[in-house]
Amino acid sequence: MSVETTASETAVSAAPARTAHRRHYLMCEPAHFTVNYSINPWMEPTKPTDTARAVEQWQKLHDLYVELGHEVELIEPLAGYPDMVYTANGGFVIDGRAYVPKFRFVERQGEAPAFADWFRGAGYDTVIPEEVNEGEGDFLLVGDVILAGTGFRSTGDSHHEVGEVFGREVVSLTLTDPRFYHLDTAIAVLDPVQGVENGGPERANIAYLPGAFDDASRAILEERFPDAILVSDEDGSVFGLNSSSDGYNVIMSPRAKGFEKQLRERGYNPIMIDLSELLLGGGGIKCCTLELRGRS
Repeated sequence: MSVETTASETAVSAAPARTAHRRHYLMCEPAHFTVNYSINPWMEPTKPTDTARAVEQWQKLHDLYVELGHEVELIEPLAGYPDMVYTANGGFVIDGRAYVPKFRFVERQGEAPAFADWFRGAGYDTVIPEEVNEGEGDFLLVGDVILAGTGFRSTGDSHHEVGEVFGREVVSLTLTDPRFYHLDTAIAVLDPVQGVENGGPERANIAYLPGAFDDASRAILEERFPDAILVSDEDGSVFGLNSSSDGYNVIMSPRAKGFEKQLRERGYNPIMIDLSELLLGGGGIKCCTLELRGRS
């Protein structure tokens, strides 16, 4: 008796083996979460929010990280700053050095000193910026290269500054769709560690939403990441790319069904976490997750 194998099953069986790497994250409980102003297209102050539900959903993400073996630290939420839950905007950290944000909108500017104080207290070499930037929302480390977003929040000048701070190549990308106002809403870094796996070189790779970028940026992404997963607008519009990956497990929105299938075909393990309440503020899984890389 023959057993039929679907194309999808064949693709999964042929996918490379992936390795989960232990990560170190900073998170902030959404104890004061609400939407009482609008600084992105997702925020509608007239739409009711449920703080208790936001905390419950966030707690599931936090607990999942711990269950997967990752280290999670917490920063105290400040009253009056409901967006502080989106810790990815709170800095950019490589090799124990923390580049602090300088928020574009006044509604969030009071968060920056709190993040700077936290980094200093935790022993990080803390750099106060001169240029407007929103941390890991617009800066993504892929291998040895920093992908840097501009167009809505972080300025192009911050790209030069972050390159000087970390001594790394910076690749500037321009966002053009206001729904995807931060780089981490349009690109997911799938391999946070670049190294040697299974006897051969492991190349850091990404998934991205082509329609979120201008023509020049798309050309750069196509050249640098020929094996990238191209995500549909349907999946991007439910914040499917605002995901967190340890190299094997990819924590993602349960509504991004096509992206889930693409990940499985590449050998990743998608895990669904619903952060629909926090999406009312324009943030998802990655927005709530700041990676802490090294500490001197």
